Amino acid sequence: MITEFAKVYDRDINRLKQEIESFKQEMNLWVTTGAIKNSSGNLCLHLIGNLRTYIGKNMGNRDYVRDRDAEFNLKDVARQDLLQQIDMTRAVVGSTFANLKETSLKELHIEEVLGYPMTNAFFLIHLTAHFSYHLGQINYLRRALES
Repeated sequence: MITEFAKVYDRDINRLKQEIESFKQEMNLWVTTGAIKNSSGNLCLHLIGNLRTYIGKNMGNRDYVRDRDAEFNLKDVARQDLLQQIDMTRAVVGSTFANLKETSLKELHIEEVLGYPMTNAFFLIHLTAHFSYHLGQINYLRRALES
């Protein structure tokens, strides 16, 4: 099962990178429209923070200090910096899965992120849904702003 998780996360992190690269105008990474509150750049930072915290730190014992407020409040981070952070996240997630044991999927995640205990496997499924939701928002914003 770890191999399957690794493939899905690698695929989706690559999709995030492709979305960020696909913006024709870099400034649009930080623009919203209508009632949308979070820019694509901020959603990208949020996804990076999630994966680095919950997979890299919590499951892979990697050092990481999350600044969730910055994920939603930083502005005008250069596209190249976002892409480097995505690449670093991809490496951390890939390395974590490469070193994870199948038995760890049945263990409880070390944080009760959603307010109740859940296995690492359940939480990884939750995180893929969360990732896909925000990736869809990034795609929508890109198309809405640059159509």
